[in-house]
Amino acid sequence: MKISPFETEYISAPNITPLVDVSLILVIIFMVTAPMLMQAGIRVLESKTGVATGKCAVSSNVCINLKTNGELSLNGKIVGWKTLPGELRKALNKSQDKLVAITAEEKNMVDDVVRLLDISRQNGAKKLAIMKEHGNNHE
Repeated sequence: MKISPFETEYISAPNITPLVDVSLILVIIFMVTAPMLMQAGIRVLESKTGVATGKCAVSSNVCINLKTNGELSLNGKIVGWKTLPGELRKALNKSQDKLVAITAEEKNMVDDVVRLLDISRQNGAKKLAIMKEHGNNHE
């Protein structure tokens, strides 16, 4: 059958070249931007089993104790959440190595501990450590 010059013949196979080009460009963009999207976390010193049993020396370190009921104590002195930043800044000025050791009970909420880590870092702590409660040895 002869096709007249006014009739057109359609190509039935799709052209996937633009799709492949766009996909490769997106992969390259993701590879370049992925390292920039990584957020810096808070570095925490991991305590060994025997380290947590020692007492915190007020002259060298700053100790924060968090109870399940939300009660805070800074180097043995009870403080509130609102007064903690000021008291912590004073204690860190006296500290030699700017270490803050946070001791929390087992049933404490994670967001409270992270909030303490954040407050400590904002007020001059150079090193952070999370300690296990002395009385709870359920391992």
